Amino acid sequence: MQLGADRMCMAYPSTDQFVDAVKQTALANRRWIPPPGKGSLYIRPLLIGSGPILGVAPAPEYTFLVYATPVGNYFKEGVSPLNLYIEEEFHRATRGGVGGVKSITNYAPVLKALLQAKSRGFSDVIYLDSVHKKNLEELTSCNIFVVKGNCISTPPTHGNILPGVTRKTAIEIARDHGYQVEERAIPVEELLDGDEL
Repeated sequence: MQLGADRMCMAYPSTDQFVDAVKQTALANRRWIPPPGKGSLYIRPLLIGSGPILGVAPAPEYTFLVYATPVGNYFKEGVSPLNLYIEEEFHRATRGGVGGVKSITNYAPVLKALLQAKSRGFSDVIYLDSVHKKNLEELTSCNIFVVKGNCISTPPTHGNILPGVTRKTAIEIARDHGYQVEERAIPVEELLDGDEL
């Protein structure tokens, strides 16, 4: 949150305030945790500009809150294979933008492409890089990893991909299990050569 807030010129809570708020929210909502295999408790910290201002400027005041809600599987397929659409017209993020921080600006640009893909029967969208329009970048709301033998490849984070804890954890677990992990540009054609996505 601190990295994103700093990039968006927002005041942010201290680490202790953040952790305490997340813990309190989780404990207050533990009765809503679904049974094993039926979903999870989604916990979302949120920081919004709430001061009285209209114009292009940082807000003079901010509100920090944490909410929680029980959720089912993100994809209706659950853990079954996904049917993915490769988007060639729209882009999720661009270099120099805010794709590398957690911000609403990362979700709004994907809506049109996602709705079009779903209307065609696809589960989600794979976005290509906005510069060359040929390398894999991300899915609508998650990183992409291509597995080929004992090697896992994922695009590097150059300010347009969120270097989040989920990505970091997946890379660490893969390495702990003996996989070689490469962060590199991945041409879309390599999807056909991969063992798993």
